[in-house]
Amino acid sequence: MSSPHLLLTGDRLALGLARDEMLTEYHRWENDPHAVLGRGSRFPQTWEARADAWDRQLEDPDHVSFEVVKAKDKQPVGLSTLRVEARERRAEFHVVLAPAHRGKRLAEEATRLTLDWAFHLAGLRAVWLRVLEPNRAAITAFEKAGFRPTGRFRRSGSWLGQQVDEVLMDALPEDFPGPPAMCVALGS
Repeated sequence: MSSPHLLLTGDRLALGLARDEMLTEYHRWENDPHAVLGRGSRFPQTWEARADAWDRQLEDPDHVSFEVVKAKDKQPVGLSTLRVEARERRAEFHVVLAPAHRGKRLAEEATRLTLDWAFHLAGLRAVWLRVLEPNRAAITAFEKAGFRPTGRFRRSGSWLGQQVDEVLMDALPEDFPGPPAMCVALGS
């Protein structure tokens, strides 16, 4: 297996280019029951559907996926995605962590690094997401990374068989905490 091509490094994590050879792992992470619950899906995604979506994403410059790795040993721990709406210069954000790496405050840093790329390198005006209201750990991580609640879709999600609200959150460049990671790494 090849080493990840790192693009942006933070304190504990780094963003790298997503790799074809990791697709099986990404699929496994995304279909872990906790990940399925967290995004409000009712069923896992088949391998064929995921592989087909991957192929389409590779041809779409407005769909960007980053492999999230530990900065120290380059071990893959997650995947973050920006679905860019180029005309509006905004993007929808998603993140998934490998089951063994959840609950370690990695989602917060992975989110912050992805926002750093979105605002400081891609020049986006806003990044938004949807999260199920009962998923308090995710909401807390997103808030610490710079997202703010902006609204909700009432009873539009499913959590353990119950209808729940989806909380809408967004981040703007001026809300993003701290200097760009790229400048920190360059000593600027």
